[in-house]
Amino acid sequence: MSLASSLLDKFRKILNVLPKDAQVTRIDMEGPSIVVYVKNPTFVLEHSEIVKSLAKEIKKRIVIKTDKSVRKNKEEAKKLIMEIVPREAHIVEIEFDDEMGEVIIKAKNPILVYGKDASIFRKILVSTGWRPRPVRAPLMKSKIVESILAHMITESDYRLKFLRRVGEQIHRDVIFKDNYVRITALGGFMEVGRSAILVETAESKILLDFGLNPGAQRTTSMFPRLDLLGINPEEIDAIVVAHAHLDHCGLVPYLFKYGFNGPVYVTEPTRDLMALLQIDLLRILKGEGKPKPFALREVNKMLLHTITLKYGEVTDIAPDVRLTFYNAGHILGSAMVHLHIGNGLHNILYTSDFKYGRTKLLEKAHTQFPRVDTLIIECTYGSTPQPSRIEAERQLITVIKRTIERGGKVLIPTLSVGRAQEIMLVLAEAMESDMIPKIPVYIEGMIDEVTAIHTAYPEYLSKEVRAHFLADRNPFAYETFIIVEDIYARSDIVESEKPVIIMATSGMLTGGPAVEYFKLMAPDPRNSLIFVSYQVEGTLGRRIKDGEREIQFMTPEGKVEIIRVNMEVHSIEGFSGHSDQRQLYNFIRDLQPKPKRIVLNHGEPGAIRSFLNLVRIRRERLGLVPDIDIMAPRVLDSLILT
Repeated sequence: MSLASSLLDKFRKILNVLPKDAQVTRIDMEGPSIVVYVKNPTFVLEHSEIVKSLAKEIKKRIVIKTDKSVRKNKEEAKKLIMEIVPREAHIVEIEFDDEMGEVIIKAKNPILVYGKDASIFRKILVSTGWRPRPVRAPLMKSKIVESILAHMITESDYRLKFLRRVGEQIHRDVIFKDNYVRITALGGFMEVGRSAILVETAESKILLDFGLNPGAQRTTSMFPRLDLLGINPEEIDAIVVAHAHLDHCGLVPYLFKYGFNGPVYVTEPTRDLMALLQIDLLRILKGEGKPKPFALREVNKMLLHTITLKYGEVTDIAPDVRLTFYNAGHILGSAMVHLHIGNGLHNILYTSDFKYGRTKLLEKAHTQFPRVDTLIIECTYGSTPQPSRIEAERQLITVIKRTIERGGKVLIPTLSVGRAQEIMLVLAEAMESDMIPKIPVYIEGMIDEVTAIHTAYPEYLSKEVRAHFLADRNPFAYETFIIVEDIYARSDIVESEKPVIIMATSGMLTGGPAVEYFKLMAPDPRNSLIFVSYQVEGTLGRRIKDGEREIQFMTPEGKVEIIRVNMEVHSIEGFSGHSDQRQLYNFIRDLQPKPKRIVLNHGEPGAIRSFLNLVRIRRERLGLVPDIDIMAPRVLDSLILT
């Protein structure tokens, strides 16, 4: 592919502005970045401001790497890095990526590998010739974090070729002059689950999320309906995944299976959590004898196609689209998606799932944006206010205390991502302050691995939790927490005479260890089942929450087993990672600037209609223009935005 004329102009600008003694040998496009290879990286120390101002002027990300010929050998480079980086960084391991020209420095305090104003970072680059990539060594060992990093290094040749190909696609000249933007609802509209939106411009086709519906009984209700648009996966230019819940990311590998070969934009935590949940989905489907929509090879390919971004980092993802992520406050790494389309043509803010309220785990969602024309906002709890987080914690502690007093045990089915870590913090604080006795808390499922990923990215967590990490303390390693690794221990845990709390996945009882504990515990009226997350329509959790008390299961022998639910059933909504009606309202009230159009999604019909009416009635109080469009499309509806 020939270089775009506008990009050639930028290359010439870079060559003209950079000092001759930088000794530029090559300029490449690697994903959204322009990478300048030099033989003399010393100029980075002497002229660091030149690169910053140049990037600002040409409005592209510029990365400086050294030519292979001037990189130090690995042993010498390691020695220099250990001398340059302060001991307080606590370097754990140093690895090299030959193709990418990077040295991966795993440290307990990676901030010190950067240094003030990136001074240490630049010194490593200049002294060794390798571009440093600091990585946090988590307080808890994470298998998925380690395996992803190893996979990236092993396949770095493939990844470099992929990034260069993506760079050519992103930085090509605009071909079509038509100015239009269209969004099509593929899933998650007038329903919860299989979230997916197709954004089309004259130049690009971009997917926002591509999830599955965990409660669906038919494939047509489980998958986003891309199939009905006559668009093949290979026609998609990019996928943007807002966060790592399966109803938003679960079917991204499926697209790779059928021809998608482009980039997937995520935050770093989302990348790791997304892969973990997708791999676990394959394991569950195999165990249940159900067909798998994709294989592990598609998950591995997806990982090589991920491009990670930090909050607030503006990035080109197509010739006419720029992407910025903002904190959504929903789970670790969750993001609101801001798309700047064309030269000021249209701006879309897609909230995906978000929480406009602080929790023990996360800061509340962002509200200040450069421009918003169309707001696509989730409405999971659009019809109902939830109890405050303080009230939810009080309810949880009250139920636990009452259950313990009558000699029962507590089962908390929980989502492994976000909700489990929040409940762990609540239980640890309650026990430490003697609000409930210090009893064993058995944790089973993916919770332990997900928690380890949380310790790898404390910068995405709340200020209070980050303070623990700065003091080298793990807030998730409380003395009463016990990880269950032996499935045969379940009966012993349930049949013991001592009071216990059991946290297990999945949060909607759609599978996993929580279902097995439920079968063992349901007949005993002394026990309590506490739902702390949203129960999607059609799931076992929703049926039990709605009052079903005789549950049929199929035994391994093919016989029908009926479980009578005698245990107390409680649903505490205040722990949700979604915004309730008040928080949705307050978010629109505080949002700056105000949108010209609001599109409601991710909610059951009653919740959507209720919030739509509320916004229409109170649009003046919300600061919205009187004639604002407020829409509630259904799956397969398309909206022309410009």
